[in-house]
Amino acid sequence: MTDEQTPAEDVAFEGAEDFGDASQEIAALQLEVAALKEQALRYAAEAENTKRRAEREMNDARAYAIQKFARDLLGVADNLSRATAHSPKDSADASVKNFIVGVEMTEKELQGAFERNGLKKIDPAQGEKFDPHLHQAVMEQPSTEVAAGGVITVLQAGYELMGRLVRPAMVAVAAKGSTGPGGEQPAASANPYAGANTDGEGSGGSFDTKA
Repeated sequence: MTDEQTPAEDVAFEGAEDFGDASQEIAALQLEVAALKEQALRYAAEAENTKRRAEREMNDARAYAIQKFARDLLGVADNLSRATAHSPKDSADASVKNFIVGVEMTEKELQGAFERNGLKKIDPAQGEKFDPHLHQAVMEQPSTEVAAGGVITVLQAGYELMGRLVRPAMVAVAAKGSTGPGGEQPAASANPYAGANTDGEGSGGSFDTKA
């Protein structure tokens, strides 16, 4: 301490130094707290994403666990559909009529079971636009009733399980030049199902062949 510096001034100077050190320490702690908060938020977001991903995978596993079983039942549904479509509904024989009613009720109950478990039938109406993600074109032919690129008839219904294609609907499609309603097609859509193999292989988009 110099002769000019009084004891009070010395104390004030030391207090200023202590205050400056405390301010720096507080600022450092605030930065550390902010970094920890950011880290905690990031970890919370990662945990939430992991939880959602696990829930989604678990739901998918439950939803598609019946896929193979459902696919095995599609043949049964096809046979019941053919039986009802070709049944002699005008028969006068009461036993035949009762048998037909029984088959129709069985088909209806099977379709109801499919729907309750998320298996939806794909049965496009005549004239509906061909969709390569849901339909498989097995033939094309000119038509005066359906515009080019529209479905003429369904040869075999398709099915999807909760939005996931199990089997595409096999359809006959109106060829280019068909004169059905709305049959004028722009040049860009001259081939309405480009990429679809009309011999029945590789068309109808991708669908699962394994459970």
